[in-house]
Amino acid sequence: MLDIRKLRLLRELSHRGTIAAVAAALTYTPSAVSQQLSALEREAGVPLLERTGRTVRLTPAATTLVEHTESILEILHRASADLADAATSLSGTLRIGTFPTAVPTITTPAVVTLSTDHPSLNLLVSELDPAKMADALRSDSLDLALIQEYDHVPLAREPGIGREPLMEEAVHLAALDAISLHDSHEAPWIAGTPGTLCHTLTIRACEADGFTPYIRHHADDFGAVLALVAAGQGLALVPDLAARNPPDGVVLTPQGIQRRTYLAYRRGTRSHPGIAAACQALHAVVSPKGKTVIP
Repeated sequence: MLDIRKLRLLRELSHRGTIAAVAAALTYTPSAVSQQLSALEREAGVPLLERTGRTVRLTPAATTLVEHTESILEILHRASADLADAATSLSGTLRIGTFPTAVPTITTPAVVTLSTDHPSLNLLVSELDPAKMADALRSDSLDLALIQEYDHVPLAREPGIGREPLMEEAVHLAALDAISLHDSHEAPWIAGTPGTLCHTLTIRACEADGFTPYIRHHADDFGAVLALVAAGQGLALVPDLAARNPPDGVVLTPQGIQRRTYLAYRRGTRSHPGIAAACQALHAVVSPKGKTVIP
């Protein structure tokens, strides 16, 4: 019988690429991960990893086994959700991942509602870049996450992760004048740190308009971004949630680009009472009357 704990390690390796990354994510030592994967190979009776020096690659048999693991984990999550549904009240811990601009406008009001309606539910909110949410869900660091995509940076389909739409908002060009991307080819830019969605959006939106932006400053906090724009340090792309109270002198011009936010969770967990209640509370903040609004 294959061990589900070892199967999870193989699945993590397929997503993270290195044994060191798996060990860091799941708080194991690299040697412990290697030993468990070697034991899984013996249980499976076929080679699962191709080792070249310090690098490892999954064999076709391992890739097939990872696909089965996703199905097995979904069934186990559904079983846990059914058991939790039999309880008379919500309890335990629910870990929610969110992004900075959603904290005051969406996440906090939803958490207040959940805390009031379900006082025995222990809520833990973590601010995290949306690009890291899927890994955090797979490793059980989060139970529910707010994730994003932009028109120029679509979300990839993540194995084992389910999602549903939460809201959509416009993206504006923040500048000292009402201008468009087409008028900004020579201007300096302010973008997120490399690797974030905001940085990627800036690059791809400008490239779609025919130029490569000169990024002068990197900032992930939109308050800092808008302060730099107000100081004449460059242009920036800013979504609705971050553009509620721009500094004096900053002009926000919609660019026909949309940012979409989704609720994400491990497949099989959506019916868990805690996650279902949290999804309901988050939807109620964004769409109190069934119509999407910007809080």
